[in-house]
Amino acid sequence: MTQQTNPLTALLQALRFAADKHRDQRRKGAAASPYINHPIEVATVLAEIGGIKDIDVLRAAVLHDTIEDTDTTGAELESLFGARVRSLVEEVTDDKKLPKAVRKQLQIDHAPHMTSGGTAVKFADKICNVADIGDSAPKGWTIERQLVYLDWAIAVVDASTERHEALEREFARVVKVARAAVQKRAEEQD
Repeated sequence: MTQQTNPLTALLQALRFAADKHRDQRRKGAAASPYINHPIEVATVLAEIGGIKDIDVLRAAVLHDTIEDTDTTGAELESLFGARVRSLVEEVTDDKKLPKAVRKQLQIDHAPHMTSGGTAVKFADKICNVADIGDSAPKGWTIERQLVYLDWAIAVVDASTERHEALEREFARVVKVARAAVQKRAEEQD
């Protein structure tokens, strides 16, 4: 795969790469949807809601979990998609060798220092993850864990110094919907 000057081809190459890397993975939600649906949704949120047209940011969106959740390396991304895409993906990548609580705090700490493109990908990812909590919470997640996740996602978005008004409005909307869904599940358990 080589880097292309045609933006649509470049985006499709990133999508093909991500689909191959995530081919055996499923999402944690009760529906266990194919993992690739998530990066596609993140890129779609960026384009449709955020108005993002920057192909590197959209490619980073479809690739955003490849380093974190597959055997992909930063060097591999750079050789295939360029230094900027690699940088954007690394900006939103957690170090899975660290304990979960440390990784979560680092996302909050890192948020004020992210680039505009990295922030946009992070916001879109949070929008999709929060919507998933509302629609189909991960198997085994207690009501408390769902609410803690929502509070943490808010803390990450609030810590950002970059502004993406349309994405922030959508984030606030999906948080409200997800909280209502979690509250309804809590009431049904009582």
